[in-house]
Amino acid sequence: MYHFAALAALSLLARTARGGTTIWSGSFNNYPTVSAFDNWSWSDEVGEYQWYIHGTQPTSHYLALSPTYKNPADTAETNGLRITIDSTATWNSQMERAELIPQTTANLGQGNLFYHFSISTDSTSPPESTLEHQIFFFESHFTELKYGVGPNSTYLEWHVSSQPQWGVALVPGTWYNFAYDIDFSGNTVGLWFSEGGNPLTKVHANVAASTSTNSEDFHVGVLRIVNDAHAENYYVSGVYIESGPITTTIGSGTGGSSPSSSPASSSTITPTTAPSSAPTTSTVSTTSSAPAPAQTKYGQCGGTSYTGPTSCVSGTTCVAVSPPYYYQCQ
Repeated sequence: MYHFAALAALSLLARTARGGTTIWSGSFNNYPTVSAFDNWSWSDEVGEYQWYIHGTQPTSHYLALSPTYKNPADTAETNGLRITIDSTATWNSQMERAELIPQTTANLGQGNLFYHFSISTDSTSPPESTLEHQIFFFESHFTELKYGVGPNSTYLEWHVSSQPQWGVALVPGTWYNFAYDIDFSGNTVGLWFSEGGNPLTKVHANVAASTSTNSEDFHVGVLRIVNDAHAENYYVSGVYIESGPITTTIGSGTGGSSPSSSPASSSTITPTTAPSSAPTTSTVSTTSSAPAPAQTKYGQCGGTSYTGPTSCVSGTTCVAVSPPYYYQCQ
């Protein structure tokens, strides 16, 4: 146990040095086997996680640990976590759920905090695109990822108060890194994102939301609407919460140097005025004035109330992710 505790301490120090201060670490280093999740109970609240939202099978049916289950760029962790849902994973309803919740005395709902996590899927037991999934959400669902919702049901979409804001095509085997940028004082939330070992960049500016948490309702896991026999696997690593400035590197990997805490150019997105029709993918200047700025990859390029760039950088085009609300350079 000392070995895993030492690793967790080193991970905490490394993250603190690169960016903000980690106020809760969801590292799996203190879990040498999945049976360690069962050490927590209402009468003995130990460990980093509460584990009670799952089906009737043993913990090993829903959770598994392995070095192959983590983002390879996250060298701060020994193992990643595989979360499985299937027809046995019902919890107090017909919905399928397998979720962990932070166990901590820290206040996870004050100031400006960044909720980090990395997630991946596989081609053996991928998520069903015909059913709605709610992923890494709060009890009030003021910010969450969704999958299996129209009009692009194969996209991993970021929603704020049930409204689509941003999305990316979910490809099995690809690691997607996220950080919810939550200003609990200002009641806004934004999104940072990257793939693989690349450093996080801000892909959506903060928007108004009813931000709230009791520090025990951040659901690290998956809820699938409607019970279905199809089993699904999700892979998770790099879970932690920090106060700013944000750490943009992934674990202690080699995805590039960490930029300053200032948002990337896509963070200038403001959900305010939509083009009257689908946005164009290029802009041609007919005068001697400087050309209009092009939106970065994964940046917003159109949608309801949007006023930012509608052209995209070379190699990407403006795609209707959730029309008429959101278009994105891909």
